Amino acid sequence: MKVRTVQYRGLAVCLLAVLIAAPRPSRAAALAQTLAQADQVFQAGQADKALEQIGSLPQGGANSADALLLLCRIHYALQQWDKAVSECEQATRLGQQDSEYHLWLGRALGQKAAHASVFSAYGVAKRTVAEFETAARLDPHSAEALMDLGEYYKSAPGFAGGGLDKAERVAQQLDGVEASRGHQMHARIAESRSDYSTAEREYKQAIATASHPALRWTMLASFYRTRKRYADMQDALRTAEGLARKDSHATVALYDGAGVLMDGKLDPGTAARMLEEYLASSTKTEEGPAFEACVRLAKMKKELGDKDGAQQQIAAALAMAHDYKPALEFSR
Repeated sequence: MKVRTVQYRGLAVCLLAVLIAAPRPSRAAALAQTLAQADQVFQAGQADKALEQIGSLPQGGANSADALLLLCRIHYALQQWDKAVSECEQATRLGQQDSEYHLWLGRALGQKAAHASVFSAYGVAKRTVAEFETAARLDPHSAEALMDLGEYYKSAPGFAGGGLDKAERVAQQLDGVEASRGHQMHARIAESRSDYSTAEREYKQAIATASHPALRWTMLASFYRTRKRYADMQDALRTAEGLARKDSHATVALYDGAGVLMDGKLDPGTAARMLEEYLASSTKTEEGPAFEACVRLAKMKKELGDKDGAQQQIAAALAMAHDYKPALEFSR
């Protein structure tokens, strides 16, 4: 018996040594895993759950640069600009050389400027372009950073740092980074110059060179809507819709297509159908937040006379994001 006991004790010691020596997930790996899960929940539109998961991180985890960036993106989607700006400012202080942090800070500042008084908008706009320029400088191969910088240059007046000549230089840089985005930027610039034939040609080239053409078809549809070419717009939207059903990376084209119709106050039935299909998909993204899609669908249902259906969509939106202001204000 003694020998057996010694053997068992020896076995126990060996097992303990193995357990101690076995690799354990590092704190950084655990943080990354939790943030990845929260991000996945956020992509599905569950803003409240994502915020709860981030809030459950151990002390210090919620204050990491990546956690702050995710918080910024969530509050950006919730249209809570001040919170988004604050969180992205903190993220950039922790990761000053990270292009993505500066890009999102620029986006949050841009929205804050768009909703600010005329007296404060100028200062915020100057900060916006500075962040976009920093993002593009830190990662000159980031198509996202270049697109946002080019859009700012195209849209902003010269006294706020804008200018079509600057936008053109960014478009040329985009040509060598992502051809489809380059054509898209050239099209946007041509529109600003009222060169509509060039704009249409560039939009079509953006489609031809895109990895996910459904997204570019909605942009062409939007162009046709502004030119009041409604038959062409409808054809473009039908094409986008068909392609989006075959491409899980482009499902958000359904959301965007509905937005084209809503912006023009056109065909609420088709807009509602596209939103319903988007919400039923398993590939929603923050580019078309599910809670915002529900609010848009509620507006379409109300316009179509379905008041009960509209309220159901508002309830669904608030279940995902309890303080989403457009949903709270819907019935007021």
